[in-house]
Amino acid sequence: MTSKPQMDSHVRDKIIADPEVLLEDQDIMRALVAANEQSMGGNIVDLRGIAMERLEARLDRLEDTHRSVIAAAYENLAGTNQVHRAVLRMMDATKFETFLHDLSTDVADTLRVDKVRLVLETAQTGEEPAITQMGNVLGVVEPGFIDTYVNRGRSAPVRQVTLRQIQSEDAGLYADKSAFIRSEACLKLDFGAGRLPGMLVLGSEDPHQFTPQQGTDLLTFFAGVFERAMRRWLS
Repeated sequence: MTSKPQMDSHVRDKIIADPEVLLEDQDIMRALVAANEQSMGGNIVDLRGIAMERLEARLDRLEDTHRSVIAAAYENLAGTNQVHRAVLRMMDATKFETFLHDLSTDVADTLRVDKVRLVLETAQTGEEPAITQMGNVLGVVEPGFIDTYVNRGRSAPVRQVTLRQIQSEDAGLYADKSAFIRSEACLKLDFGAGRLPGMLVLGSEDPHQFTPQQGTDLLTFFAGVFERAMRRWLS
């Protein structure tokens, strides 16, 4: 070993002046550890180096988990704010026609969906002028339609909120947007004793906006507020 420095004097002086720069650079530290292992020969097992590699791998996984948790928290907060703004906008209306108009415009924009429709089951026949006028956002169907639509004909309990991807042939409820909707949220509505149920459908052109793997807490809250608002109008 020679005592004569083989490193550029400028680089050497900088390292000596601030050695922590090397310690904070993972690539440089890996290179130094690898050089040390090579100098010891292939027949020597460096347990300290193995332990360091395992600790680095654990740290990387911990950092990834940390970033995922933070991202999920921000996403949940953003979703909560969206739903709260939509609820406040929905409560502004003083007339039912205004309520429906706001639902299909400002509320839909706030929730970042491409189409919102309110579906009501009714045993009455014939078209009401008010329903025809608001047909873009309001639709009436025969009793039992909602459970069949949500469960796609299967005999299973209907959840209050169902998230799923759909094809254009299954998107007939979305009127002028039927050819473009690729995912939907179905919110089943209970209007109280003696009344047939309803359903609020939120449609998106993004096939990944609503999927079964997503949480439904915020939309369950939104459905509960919407039910109470509708009970007021129905009474």
